[in-house]
Amino acid sequence: MTRHGAEHVLAETADRLGGRHPDLDVSVDQVIGRPAEVLLSATEQAEVLVMGSRGLGVLGGFLAGSVSTPVIARAERPVVVVRPGGRVEDGAGGSPASSRYLDVVLGLDLSRPCDELISYAFEAATARAAGLRVIHGWTAPAVFDHDPAAADPGHRVARGLREASVLTDVLRPWRGAFPQVEVTEQCVVGRAAHHLVDASSNASLLVVGRRMRRAPFVTHVGPVTHAVLHHAAAPVAVVPHL
Repeated sequence: MTRHGAEHVLAETADRLGGRHPDLDVSVDQVIGRPAEVLLSATEQAEVLVMGSRGLGVLGGFLAGSVSTPVIARAERPVVVVRPGGRVEDGAGGSPASSRYLDVVLGLDLSRPCDELISYAFEAATARAAGLRVIHGWTAPAVFDHDPAAADPGHRVARGLREASVLTDVLRPWRGAFPQVEVTEQCVVGRAAHHLVDASSNASLLVVGRRMRRAPFVTHVGPVTHAVLHHAAAPVAVVPHL
């Protein structure tokens, strides 16, 4: 695309956004440089970066590519990846006052339940006047497969109850800080990514975390985040944390 053509697309985009959201201050900029580096530089002065996807459908997923993958892996601000053609009731358009938003879904690892991730999910639910569904996936230790006594269903039930209790304890102060948010807690057995992808079909936003790594050329985002980026039906917010 020529420079003039790019300027025309940007101007049309700004006009369209301004028409849909008259109270929003929209500005556009055309920057010369490598797309990933330009976007990473922009995040230094932003609260969140929003990126589009290729929109290949649910099976194809977002298909994070040469630009989005390094940006998601290296950004020190939350990155939201949005699939084209979102539904209005999912929060793709309108406002909380005029549209009914589906739940925000948070994938939470109880081994490191960081404040940045939880805070982002509660704030996203508050902004949408939506509920928050928190999903924690756990798997039985390998010993369950080899020790007949450990394989007793009672052991699994007890483990599940412990996991649910820890999840409740972690979320208790956040419930107090955000009393307006209706929270649903789910402790599920099995790979978290599978449950999160399923939940995304009925969500306005799926929130997952990514551990920050200081290596300059890192492109690793973690297996759960990688899976939901490729298969989630809802927009995905990737929140970096230590």
